[in-house]
Amino acid sequence: MEKGDTHKMLTAFVEGMEEAGATVETIFAKRFKIRPCLGDFDCWYEKVGKCSQTDDMEKLYPKFREADILVLAIPIYFPLPGEIQNLLNRLMPLIEPILEFRDGRTRAKFHDDVKISKIVLVSTGGWWEKENMDLVVHFVEHMAKDASVEFSGAVLRPHAFLMNKYKEKAEEVLSETRKAGTQLIKEGKMSKDTLEGISRPLEPEKELREWYNDAYQKAKESSL
Repeated sequence: MEKGDTHKMLTAFVEGMEEAGATVETIFAKRFKIRPCLGDFDCWYEKVGKCSQTDDMEKLYPKFREADILVLAIPIYFPLPGEIQNLLNRLMPLIEPILEFRDGRTRAKFHDDVKISKIVLVSTGGWWEKENMDLVVHFVEHMAKDASVEFSGAVLRPHAFLMNKYKEKAEEVLSETRKAGTQLIKEGKMSKDTLEGISRPLEPEKELREWYNDAYQKAKESSL
């Protein structure tokens, strides 16, 4: 949580948001007991807007309803950490089941008492290329579209663990990340140049790939 690369990136992004005047609350999904969604659609057709389960999501629903911007900070696993997947699935009670067919897809929208107008992704991965995060970007983008709100972009940091190795480059990345947070609040969007600066390579792909493969071989040999 607080010690991870995702939190490091999120902290810089939030600092930029706060410098621009936003009030931000950070929630760690892992700190809450959130059961998986039952998929029974009770929140749509039985008790509209209310989940049939009683757990820590009851503490979080009011926070989601009051937020103007939802920033999802997600490290790349395969594809998502289980805790964040459970949390996102349990947002169904916030969705009003009034369906439209728009841009070739079925869409819904948030209930009128949900103030979220923008969704942003902050994500980190271990592999060299940022395209390794495409699946999560696609997931969050379509989540926003399905709720009929704006997907305001993705702050992506590939091979994030190398920021511990390249301190000077890491400071440049974090500076750009703060800038992205400020832009989001002041301008309503993050610039392409800023986002590309955040995702810049820290070392050549071949060098990182060889390090991964060497580490695997050493681990394999030590286990024999």
